[in-house]
Amino acid sequence: MIHHVQIACPRGSEDASRAFYVGVLGMVEKPKPSALAARGGCWFTGYGIELHLGVEDDFRPARKAHPGLLWPDLDDLAARLESAGHAVTWGDGELPGMRRFHTHDVHGNRLEFLAPLP
Repeated sequence: MIHHVQIACPRGSEDASRAFYVGVLGMVEKPKPSALAARGGCWFTGYGIELHLGVEDDFRPARKAHPGLLWPDLDDLAARLESAGHAVTWGDGELPGMRRFHTHDVHGNRLEFLAPLP
């Protein structure tokens, strides 16, 4: 089992991260332990997953590497992402037994969302 996945973000981008991960995806921010809070970044939880966004001073978005996140309602999420200006690229039929799409977060990091076919 995986406890969390960490992806990178630029320094000072916490408000943009919150707007995307809480405002668009509907996750909840999880307070960072005080010993780690001074490093910047932020943590989010929801839908059975935990994502940590960690500051990288020489930030470059992950365009290929990505977390694959199981999500309860892909159609609703895709609509919310597109309404917020985030392109969605469907890959149905490419992974047997799964519906899926890719998008990018506010920092340009690639994200994959999946749901098992009924």
